Amino acid sequence: MHDVATSNGQVQEDTYDWYVQDDQGNVWYMGEDTKEYQNGKVTSTEGSWQGGVDGAQPGVLIPAHPNPRMAYRQKYYKGQAEDGAQVLSLGKQAKVPYGLFDHALITKEFPPLEPDVIEHKFYAPGVGPVLAITVSGGSSREELVQFGHTP
Repeated sequence: MHDVATSNGQVQEDTYDWYVQDDQGNVWYMGEDTKEYQNGKVTSTEGSWQGGVDGAQPGVLIPAHPNPRMAYRQKYYKGQAEDGAQVLSLGKQAKVPYGLFDHALITKEFPPLEPDVIEHKFYAPGVGPVLAITVSGGSSREELVQFGHTP
């Protein structure tokens, strides 16, 4: 997945995330290549990781059979990328610039490296993440604006 975060038309972060789905239907988060920008120049690649390299471990992004209150680890790279999630709700709607999604899974995501930050993320079947709202420790909102398969 290619994720570009902008503010006032300027790229703030450009990230490629790698996911894989197992035979049971779990979607695993295998790694990410992230670059933070200021004034058009890369200022940091902190947070980049790849499962199996330098002690980094993949985690579950979306469980195959989620149920409310289920908690799990999404990724682990000590001191660089450590995220956990808890299922909040199933079957909700999410409206973003790309469209309206029914049957969304909503999670509460918390990075132990930033204990004040909590995000609610909405995942749509067959698409993945469509909406992220920071509800504590900030005030950001990420919305799906484009979706397509790469050749």
